[in-house]
Amino acid sequence: MNPAIAYDITRLVTRVLNVTPNGIDRIDFALARHFLAHADAAGMMATGIGPRVLSGDKARHAVEAIGAHWGEEAEPEDDPGYLRVRAELLGKEPPPARRAAPRIAHGRSGRVLGALHSLGAYGMAIGGSPRTALAKGARYVNVSQFPLWVASYFRWLEDRRDVRAVFFIHDILPIEMPEYFREAEFERHRSRLANLARFGAGALVTTDVVRQGLDAYLRTLGRSDLPICVAPIPVAPIFASAPAPDPGLQNVPYFVICSTIEPRKNHLMLLQVWRELVRRDGPGAPKLVIVGGRGWKFEAVAALLDRSPALRGHVVEVSGLTTPSLKRLLDGARALLMPSFAEGYGLPVVEALTARVPVIASDVPVFREICGTEATLISPLDGERWLETIRAFATKDARAETAAASAAGRGSWEDYFARIDAFSNAL
Repeated sequence: MNPAIAYDITRLVTRVLNVTPNGIDRIDFALARHFLAHADAAGMMATGIGPRVLSGDKARHAVEAIGAHWGEEAEPEDDPGYLRVRAELLGKEPPPARRAAPRIAHGRSGRVLGALHSLGAYGMAIGGSPRTALAKGARYVNVSQFPLWVASYFRWLEDRRDVRAVFFIHDILPIEMPEYFREAEFERHRSRLANLARFGAGALVTTDVVRQGLDAYLRTLGRSDLPICVAPIPVAPIFASAPAPDPGLQNVPYFVICSTIEPRKNHLMLLQVWRELVRRDGPGAPKLVIVGGRGWKFEAVAALLDRSPALRGHVVEVSGLTTPSLKRLLDGARALLMPSFAEGYGLPVVEALTARVPVIASDVPVFREICGTEATLISPLDGERWLETIRAFATKDARAETAAASAAGRGSWEDYFARIDAFSNAL
């Protein structure tokens, strides 16, 4: 008999404040649906009086309501962000800007608010303490790393040695490369990993690159015995569907970069490349779509985006696209660009490869692991080679040739779930 599951939905519930999910939100949502589907599943959530266990029904209700709020099934034709990008790529006047509104506006807000209210999202007590409410031998699963830096949230595990805690660790980049993160993130991530070493029975990671780094760090904390499961995250099924490029954009050469604007993602180099492309090729230079919001330490990038005359009309920023809109945008792109200095995984890369879209990415260990020979890998410091490669991919022949060589599909969610279930059950 498999052990009972307690899935932590604390961070997922807070994402009701976002119009659309980001990459980790989508992963958290998919895993919440999987684990909470177990007949004996329970949810866990942080409250003002500490962590509380809630029924599987309540947790499932909240998760499904948040999914409805995100409106991930909405078609690109109904997505204002996509319509604006499309207009700008065509050189047309974009539709009037309007304030982003949650997609629960059409009759779903009551369900979301009701779900959050039932969970005690306004400070009300929910369920019982995990010290007493969880079934014997349960598995506690935390995918979001929230709030793994707070030791007091997990101290109940010391009273319930029979409960085995499994944590998803995204990467250890805030420790390896603190200069690319907010200043507080270095100490916060050290606390996360210290609490993993103290309370964890196992860890989930997406790549062997992360496993090696995490294992080495845990050894310094005296936890060389912690089991680590390497399981690459699959992508939403829509990315494996047949390409459906926007016919109105078929004669517009454009590229996509999908990530928050922050130093590690190397937008600055890419924009310098684009400015040079425009200088050399004039109005015939390809266009760049940046999918993602402005994060932190982005001032130099913002100066180029907001003030460079050369980039005006050639670079488009958008955030909050639905998954169908992102897929439609990728289907017509010459390639996805990922010039990061470092990554723990790279979900947009896997999404693009699954969709048979060419990928030009940094020649860094994680992309060598997840892409193999399917992507064109270039040093993140070699701006001239990025420029020449982008120019080559701007032709239809280069895109068609590369797309034909891309993978037809990646690992399935069913295989992924079976792998992590087997890992957590065996702890």
